[in-house]
Amino acid sequence: MRGYYAWCKREPSQRKREDERLGKRIEDAYQNNRRVYGSPRLHAELKEQGVRCGRKRVARLMRERGISAKAKRRKMKTTDSQHTNPVAANLLQRDFTADAPNTKWVADITGIGTAEGWLYLAAVVEIYSRYVVGWAMSKERDEQLVSTRGRNGAHPTEARSWFGASL
Repeated sequence: MRGYYAWCKREPSQRKREDERLGKRIEDAYQNNRRVYGSPRLHAELKEQGVRCGRKRVARLMRERGISAKAKRRKMKTTDSQHTNPVAANLLQRDFTADAPNTKWVADITGIGTAEGWLYLAAVVEIYSRYVVGWAMSKERDEQLVSTRGRNGAHPTEARSWFGASL
């Protein structure tokens, strides 16, 4: 038997067996370090354990096993208290209850981290029913985001009928 079929039946090479052993050690070190280490740190960790190998080899074996370092989550600064802009009056005084429908609405904007960058979501909630009566999403956090929320919402009584609540 020659060629391809002989190669298929052949035992794994010494390098392949060493890669398997090293791959298992890489996986163990990765798990022991909260799955946040990348190839440079894992290489240093293995070096401390007395394992001799190259950083690029560690990177290749990590790639083959689908192991990658977790990226640090960036904390987005959403509040700037040191500005000269006028501040809206606090009309609710933190009283988030309503005795009748359509008397109090609240709104908020939040940033959602995605693989493509930040996505901003603005929503308006009618307090009595707790239904979202308007919302908008955008890549930019600006006035247009808040003003477009009307296109995606409705009057609270219409919103209630969408959700099956009685008037």
